[in-house]
Amino acid sequence: MDRLRALWETVRGLPRLRQFLSLALLVLATGVGGYMLMGWSFREALYMTIITVTTVGYREVRPLSAVGEAFTMALILLGVGSAIYALTSFIQYVIEGHFDEGYRRRRMEQKIARLGDHYIVCGYGRVGRRVAEETHGAGRPVVVIDSDDEAIARAQADGCLFVQGDAARDEVLQHAGIPRAKALFAVTSRDEDNIYIVLSARVLQPDLQIIARANQEGAAEKLRRAGAHEVVSPYEMGGRRMAMLALRPLVTDYFDTLLQRRHGELQVEELLVRAGSALIGSTLEQLRARGTLSVSVLAVIKADGLLLSDPPPDTPLEEGDQLVVAGSRDALSALEIG
Repeated sequence: MDRLRALWETVRGLPRLRQFLSLALLVLATGVGGYMLMGWSFREALYMTIITVTTVGYREVRPLSAVGEAFTMALILLGVGSAIYALTSFIQYVIEGHFDEGYRRRRMEQKIARLGDHYIVCGYGRVGRRVAEETHGAGRPVVVIDSDDEAIARAQADGCLFVQGDAARDEVLQHAGIPRAKALFAVTSRDEDNIYIVLSARVLQPDLQIIARANQEGAAEKLRRAGAHEVVSPYEMGGRRMAMLALRPLVTDYFDTLLQRRHGELQVEELLVRAGSALIGSTLEQLRARGTLSVSVLAVIKADGLLLSDPPPDTPLEEGDQLVVAGSRDALSALEIG
């Protein structure tokens, strides 16, 4: 059903189809008007025009004068010519790929419209591509926004949903489903663009988590003022990582293994204790004794913001607490379900 709807929307939006319909109405109006000027009724004129244009060969409604015969021949040529023009135009449209492109675009819009709790990546350069790769690899839906044709082609080749346009424009963000999004990444190569994107996103969705890229010194504070929750400088992070690789290579490699889901079974995840969870009211020790907690709790962030690193066994869990845990995929999945 969705594919049929996308096909109908594509056909309805064809510019040449609108041209053909306009031309068909013009031919119909010309034929009806001409026969009515000869003294025929509207019904007779309409019937005669249709059987003439379609060349079905039925008998004339009334005998034709010399003028009527000349008009009828001209109407046949006009109708057949219009049909040939419409057919060749449509074939050319399909061969050039516009029809297929329009169909894919409609399908893309329908898929995005069904998304919820997805992540929007604004800018599909080197940083944006990596962000989308990591997010998608974690099993989260991603929508890419970029105005560059080559960037969109890369996103399409990578299997990403995308919207082509300026991410700072409200209508583009709306097409990407920002009212239903979980987070937005403003990671273009220009700080000015990222600031405008953050401003637009914050106005449209005040509660949305926004993470922005800062390329120059001084841009981080402006991005925070614009509404970004977190600001990351790729150059600063790259320098820090290079230093850590030299100073603490084993520690760096260990945490890379934990954070990158594709490398090994051991993973680090953050979990929120939601209302109605079976974890509420129990201590970490009690949960381990019952077999409910089969992962390592690295930290507990209480609802009031208090951070408990390496929390003691008697730490009770409450609604709104966040747990930083490490464990296998199966253990983490079981804990999320519980």
